[in-house]
Amino acid sequence: MSTNKYRVHRFDLRMTVDQSKLEQFLNSLEGEIIAIIPNTTVTPFTWATRVDFLLIVEKLI
Repeated sequence: MSTNKYRVHRFDLRMTVDQSKLEQFLNSLEGEIIAIIPNTTVTPFTWATRVDFLLIVEKLI
């Protein structure tokens, strides 16, 4: 029976300017990416949504 180990990373970002930083971060991971979960918030007056950060679940090898 093998026991899988996982690591959860928090990646703070602004979607309009951090694309290359996210790409570099994802390529630097050594394990397998299992999930990318965005945390979204809604601006009260405009009802616009934005992503504050991502939770990235990595399965360690």
